[in-house]
Amino acid sequence: MHIEPGIVTGAKLVLSYATGIAAGGVALKLAAETVRTQGVGSFATRTLATTGLVFTFFQVLPHFPVGVSELHFILGSTLFLLFGAAPAAFGLAFGLLLQGVLFVPTDLPQYAMNVTTLLVPLFAIQELATRIIPRNTAYVDLQYRQALALSTAYQSGIVAWVAFWALYGSGFGATNLTNIAAFAGSYALVIVIEPLADLAVLALAKSLRGVTAPGLVTPRLHNGA
Repeated sequence: MHIEPGIVTGAKLVLSYATGIAAGGVALKLAAETVRTQGVGSFATRTLATTGLVFTFFQVLPHFPVGVSELHFILGSTLFLLFGAAPAAFGLAFGLLLQGVLFVPTDLPQYAMNVTTLLVPLFAIQELATRIIPRNTAYVDLQYRQALALSTAYQSGIVAWVAFWALYGSGFGATNLTNIAAFAGSYALVIVIEPLADLAVLALAKSLRGVTAPGLVTPRLHNGA
């Protein structure tokens, strides 16, 4: 989901700063709520864990340039289900920043765009989860259709934001539209694989019910709301 350098440039970058700040504000609000209800230690530990995982997902797992962006296995819904929305949001932001600073400094001008692209779909699946998952259902007891709905919503949000930035920056020319279509098509593979990853991770978490130390995962993982 890294927007390729040169697609959005100049004064048009100002919009990305605004959306990035707005997404950061939502993340801070979620963080404050998490710290109030679950403690700063739990929030910090989960944020550190998600940052390390996101950095690994982006830098170590296979990733390929496709059209206007790159094909990545982000596993955003997995991070949400394991660690909660606020730690996942901060982990995505910090992991992306760490990768840019250490390995891909050419991505840093696009950082606000990429953060927006990652975080807004995360906030959307948090809202979706409240609608499709009964309050008395722990995340380890999700069904495939529920995991598929969350993962599909997250990846669809990624594709929508990437398409928006590409159209905003480079217009509706045939080449740009072709590149957007190539990127969107490539994510069909991600939408197939990520729900399976969700279920595999949740199955492992379910087997560790009662073993996982309190504070290392979101309380909703093993308990209903």
